[in-house]
Amino acid sequence: MTNELIIEQNGRILEATLNREDNACSDAMAAELSAAMLSAHETSDMVLLRSSGPDFCTGRARNKDAGKPESEAYKRRPEYDSIFNCYKAIRNSQVPVVGVIEGRCMGFGTAVASLCDVSFASSTATFNIPEIEHNVMPTMVMSALYDRINRNAILWMTYTAQFIDAERALSYGFISQVVNADKLNSEVEKFCQILLSRPRPAILGLKEYLHVAPNMDELGAIDYARALHSMVNTASDMKK
Repeated sequence: MTNELIIEQNGRILEATLNREDNACSDAMAAELSAAMLSAHETSDMVLLRSSGPDFCTGRARNKDAGKPESEAYKRRPEYDSIFNCYKAIRNSQVPVVGVIEGRCMGFGTAVASLCDVSFASSTATFNIPEIEHNVMPTMVMSALYDRINRNAILWMTYTAQFIDAERALSYGFISQVVNADKLNSEVEKFCQILLSRPRPAILGLKEYLHVAPNMDELGAIDYARALHSMVNTASDMKK
């Protein structure tokens, strides 16, 4: 464990706080975040993801001790595992992941914000995908965004590398709510209490369905909905 990612249990909420000085995400942070996401359901009904600094996340921080990158592509593939695994872990988290976005959200940060099930952005938050300015094709970020926002929005953000404001991010569909900075924490707290008041089987079932059904054909998605409907709505926790 490092102190770059703070994991705290707060009742039924698992709080994960990015705590690196520049709020970039190191590979070690990404690996720790992955582990937290995949085990969150064992102790919690939701994950609350935020940052301790003025910026949510300023992108990926390459390990200073990594040495010179391998010249052959197939040897370099493991370098990216921590990032791709982190994206996959957020998608596969069994409990909802709620993001709280303040300040700048760049590259990896924009990807993570889009992967949250519900995300609150401060009205002063900004988002970009800067990789192309550094002669890097932003395929890692695109692997997170491809089913979150439309093609034109992705290409505009990747081609220009320009920052967009929170309202535009909301219109693109990868932010759920934009809230004035002075009301952000209270609105997040209010939503968390609403979420925790809902029956757990329904919350988990909704997330599972939306994760699986888009990859099915129409008949499969309908049949899966029928099965999940019967299973979830007869659970004892739905009758409390």
